[in-house]
Amino acid sequence: MFQSPIRKKTTPLLTLIWFCLFATAASGAPVPAPPTVAGTGHLLIDYDSGRILSSKNADQPLEPASLTKIMTAYVVLREIQGGHVTLQDQVLVSKKAWRTPGSRMFIEVGKKVALETLLKGMIIQSGNDASVALAEHVAGSEETFANLMNEHAQRLGMINTHFVNSTGLPADNHHTTAQDIALVTAATIREYPDFYQWYATKDFTFNDITQKNRNRLLWRDDAVDGVKTGHTDAAGYCLVASGKKDGMRLISVVMGTQSEDARAKESQALLNYGFRFFETHRLYGAGDKLTTTRVWKGSQERLSLGVEKDLYITIPRRQYKNLDASMTINPKLIAPVVMGAAFGKVNIALEGETVLEANLVALESIPEGGILQNIKDTVLLWME
Repeated sequence: MFQSPIRKKTTPLLTLIWFCLFATAASGAPVPAPPTVAGTGHLLIDYDSGRILSSKNADQPLEPASLTKIMTAYVVLREIQGGHVTLQDQVLVSKKAWRTPGSRMFIEVGKKVALETLLKGMIIQSGNDASVALAEHVAGSEETFANLMNEHAQRLGMINTHFVNSTGLPADNHHTTAQDIALVTAATIREYPDFYQWYATKDFTFNDITQKNRNRLLWRDDAVDGVKTGHTDAAGYCLVASGKKDGMRLISVVMGTQSEDARAKESQALLNYGFRFFETHRLYGAGDKLTTTRVWKGSQERLSLGVEKDLYITIPRRQYKNLDASMTINPKLIAPVVMGAAFGKVNIALEGETVLEANLVALESIPEGGILQNIKDTVLLWME
């Protein structure tokens, strides 16, 4: 737990415009520039804090190739969670699914395959045929499934993404960005940790055919546990990689490199950079009481304040001891108070420069007090 003392300030806050747990403004200590990545776009981000450690063209729409399947799998997992399909469902393989070109798990037309098997064939073997079979089973058609993909993309904040199919095969208006694909990757890790383990599987056998996972980092780096490769002539060689070391999880996205070796090399360089020069800490937990403040005209006089979500920070290594925390609390809070409403800010500084700011929110609701309490506090407020 972060132990730096919190100093209260009594100056009024400006209007609270927005709330961001991930805002960072200073590194607090010099670190080397990130490695140069040979590709059309890339991103290196800390999973917990959201801090971007390296990026280039991260918001530029690009063809994603089979990185698309990260969203395909995510949508299927959502449908499982919602009870609409199950892992045990027997999926009838259509002629369209069977004929889908590119990488495949070699399912056969007219036969039934368990949904769980298709998911593993798509995640581990990158089967385009499995992707289409899953899409048709979940939504009736791949076109309708793509609409589901786009709905979830918007919900996740993937504002520069549009999907046309479930595979990532080239199609007009089928694109995403390094930033957006990192969002759905993070959502998969956060919401479906048990299923996410499948992304670390090195090989999978179906129909007596064993295929290796194309993510070479699974063999090169014990910290890496996913995620997905992609390749078409138009998209180049792409790789989303994620790994965890010393409690710190990073997500890297590399798009548009020239070869399988290049996408692995560039991804490894990014992960090495992040793990070598940065560290991530959980400062406060969601719902932890950080302070209390006076409430006027309420059923009680003290209000507990804390942060709404777990608060993480990513900083240069060996700088944790130099962090300093302070709070600014709105003056003269008057009941009623609604739990979750923002009434101040917690500010984390490194060597005098703000690196993280988050809202202080009410950890409880306080209704209006009785008539006598109201009168008493009205008089006290007049005297201030």
